[in-house]
Amino acid sequence: MRVTDFNILLPFVAGMLVAILFVWLFFRRWLKLSRQGLAKEMELARQKADVSAAQVIANAEHKAAQILQNAEKEASRKQLEVEMLQREFYRSEATLQQQQETLAKEQAELKERSKSLDSERDKLEVLTRDYLKRIEDVSKLSCEQVKQSLLEEVSRECEDEIRDYRSQMICKGESEVQAEARKILIATMQRISTYPQHDTNATIVQLPGEDMKGRIIGREGRNIKSFESTTGTTLLIDETPDSVLISCFDPVRREIAKVALEYLIRDGRIHPASIEEAVERATGEVKSSVTGFGSEALRRVRLNHVHPEIVALLGKLRYRLSNNQNSLDHSIEVANLCALLAAELRLEIEPAKRAGLFHDIGKSLEDEYEGSHAVAGANVLKRLGESTVVVNAVAAHHEEIPEESPYAALVKIADTISAVRPGARAESIDSYIQRVRNLEELACSMDGVQEAYAIQAGREIRVIVKPDELDDTGTRQMARALRRKIEDELQYPGTIKITVIRECRVVEQAR
Repeated sequence: MRVTDFNILLPFVAGMLVAILFVWLFFRRWLKLSRQGLAKEMELARQKADVSAAQVIANAEHKAAQILQNAEKEASRKQLEVEMLQREFYRSEATLQQQQETLAKEQAELKERSKSLDSERDKLEVLTRDYLKRIEDVSKLSCEQVKQSLLEEVSRECEDEIRDYRSQMICKGESEVQAEARKILIATMQRISTYPQHDTNATIVQLPGEDMKGRIIGREGRNIKSFESTTGTTLLIDETPDSVLISCFDPVRREIAKVALEYLIRDGRIHPASIEEAVERATGEVKSSVTGFGSEALRRVRLNHVHPEIVALLGKLRYRLSNNQNSLDHSIEVANLCALLAAELRLEIEPAKRAGLFHDIGKSLEDEYEGSHAVAGANVLKRLGESTVVVNAVAAHHEEIPEESPYAALVKIADTISAVRPGARAESIDSYIQRVRNLEELACSMDGVQEAYAIQAGREIRVIVKPDELDDTGTRQMARALRRKIEDELQYPGTIKITVIRECRVVEQAR
């Protein structure tokens, strides 16, 4: 290496050494400052840790003091409870001991009384034997003979009372049999003959002209025969102008026949094929209307979850009447009355509504169902999933089976209220007054009658007879004669209860 090169590198090497020295000094200074900062941070962290530890210790001591205080309070309360229980136990023990002492005294007294009663009974038996012996000596009769004599005397004195009681029991049995017979007869009539009035089992259809009668009859009567056999009704064509009468006891069949005949009249083509088509169409319309009537009834009483077959049976009640009262409207009214009564008695409202609405559903059943309308309807409801409470209330509302719940009584009460309320049976006030007057006049026309009063809206008549003219036997005969006379001469809905009252006078003379 040349000298000139060494001279050039020497300042550079010296600068590098100075730079290295400067970096080393700077790093040393920075390391010292870093150590000092770290020492300060460690000191600050140690101070914070000491403060936190002091706070934790203070909090722990405070909580421990609170827990100790609560424990002392709980211990004091438990101590008081234990002391109170101890005092109560000591008091009960003292009371029990007093009761035991009292019981022991009462037992001792009872033993003394028992001994006294035994001695008195022995004395009484001795006196009784002595008296019986004296009576036998005086009367020259034995004890059994004296008993027999007393029994005969008592029998003679009670003979009249026994006869009256026997007569009352016979009359009661006869009235019960008559009531049961009436109930069975009315129920049977309701199932077989739907309407009691002659004008409720026929429907009049208006015709556009007299020539339509001939078309309805057809050649050799084939059209009318086909119509009657298809619908199960009877067509009455007489001299009445522009009208034909449809007669049938089944209201649903009568409605189907009416709709089919109106359709045939509008169409103008009347022959056996068109008759079958019209009847089939009318059957569908009536069934649809029946379902609509049932659904509307459920909506009016706000009931849900009802079997579709029950809805259809309920809708059929729309075409049935009972003494001019629509059966479906009557059932809705009974359901509402049952709901009101159940609410007043704090019973469940929905079972009451269902029982009231379905109570006459058996009237819409066909004749293949056995039993009365109440029992048959209950069997159908049971088969379709109704509750046992509703089934029993429906079956028992005519007292044919025992009641198992208060809902049966609610249905009976509501049924009676709906049937006998003013205006329910579409009877005018004049006819009602005349019927009551005729009932009283008929009773007063009987021999031996003193007064007669019609009560319960003409459903019962009470007759007071003259006791000097009629005895008990004559009174019973007069009641039967009055019943037969009412049945033969008067027209009335339902049944009439006849109560005959005879004053009983007992006269005795003491000598």
